[in-house]
Amino acid sequence: MMDEFIKIETERLILRQFKIEDADDLVEGLNNINITKWMSHTPFPYTKKDAIEYINKSLNDKLYNFAIVLKKENKVIGATQIRKIDLVQGTAHGGIWINEKYHGYGYGTEAWGARIKYAFEVLGLRRLENGFFEGNESSKKMQEKFGYKIEGKKRQRYKCLSTGLIVDEYITGLLKDEWIH
Repeated sequence: MMDEFIKIETERLILRQFKIEDADDLVEGLNNINITKWMSHTPFPYTKKDAIEYINKSLNDKLYNFAIVLKKENKVIGATQIRKIDLVQGTAHGGIWINEKYHGYGYGTEAWGARIKYAFEVLGLRRLENGFFEGNESSKKMQEKFGYKIEGKKRQRYKCLSTGLIVDEYITGLLKDEWIH
């Protein structure tokens, strides 16, 4: 679904399709239990083989899977997606992660805001649904900044691949007319 030429630019970031050359940056960011413990389907340790499989899958899947590139370093520092897109209903899901070395600079918020804007203004969606694992206060706070509301809790929703733990997921939703931007 994602056209390889889609590029979303913010002040400090570029969101674009992944390339095989991004594999080392993915390993650097995801071979970290402090990151993968908040993700359902990401193994730990995270290897170059995992990164290449992820990139190849993202190039073939019907989703918008954006590498988050820090302009000043021309480096992939994370990823965000728009997936499970239903154009009839005007809805989608997605997530985000940022390399721990780049936490605390607002890059996640900047990328998340660009993703929301693209989903609402370019794709014409009316609702985004996301979530966060119980205990992930950073994700909760970032989503609330944009107007997301907690809509429920899915108990024992995932078995986290990196930790083996069964985790609860809070479901969040954002309506276009409640979007804070």
